[in-house]
Amino acid sequence: MQVLAALCFLVLAHLPPLRGEVVGSFQDVPECLDFFYKGWVPEWGAANPNAARLCQRFNNRYHFATLYDTLHRIAVYSAYLFQTSNNDPTRNDWCIEPQLVDRSWNAGMEEEKDLITEHKGVYFGERQALEEDYINSNYDRGHLNPKQHQSGDSRQATFTLTNVVPQTPNLNQKAWNDYETYLQKNLKTCSQAYVLVGAIPSANNWIIKNNVQRVNIPDYIWNAYCCLDNNGQPTHSGGVGKHGSHSSTLLRCLTL
Repeated sequence: MQVLAALCFLVLAHLPPLRGEVVGSFQDVPECLDFFYKGWVPEWGAANPNAARLCQRFNNRYHFATLYDTLHRIAVYSAYLFQTSNNDPTRNDWCIEPQLVDRSWNAGMEEEKDLITEHKGVYFGERQALEEDYINSNYDRGHLNPKQHQSGDSRQATFTLTNVVPQTPNLNQKAWNDYETYLQKNLKTCSQAYVLVGAIPSANNWIIKNNVQRVNIPDYIWNAYCCLDNNGQPTHSGGVGKHGSHSSTLLRCLTL
């Protein structure tokens, strides 16, 4: 059992190095640490000067944690606890992070259209992606923490642009969606499951708007999870990696 626990740490931590509320450290908010296995936060990406740590807050509650790359304007990863979905309806209304614009603003995610009303004339996209970046881009807003792995308010909380990366429709709606569905069935057998989902940015592949590189199109998307039993002991762990643009590439299962 100690060996399996160690493997959970390895799966959730030793992934390839990476080229809500904004916090200096996830450790600053105890509730935010609840989304990491045994409160352990991966060290990779921590030294990136463009990394912002978001305790994703919606309706005055934390729902998951995201390490966000403000230079590439994509999430490095989102960390969450799997919840058996209750299939509550969600609105296709996208939020952004107010504190990535001004640290004195509201600590909870807000819909972009509401911020426009509250802060007329302010540009919100210097350090994060906006809805306009994805419009007519030929890329989907691909969730990292997917709504079907959540319930209640946590489902709606996944609709923030700090929780997505550009994915081709074929990848987002087929291969990756198939894997999320497979994982949903698998994780239902766990008493508790911790999941990390992230992206590795490309060297020079971007959504471009008005001749400006706006949102990086990642080379790879990856997933890692750890399943626990009723005693809080790990039973199995695993993950996959998927090339971000070549949708024909096979998902490679790394189950331990």
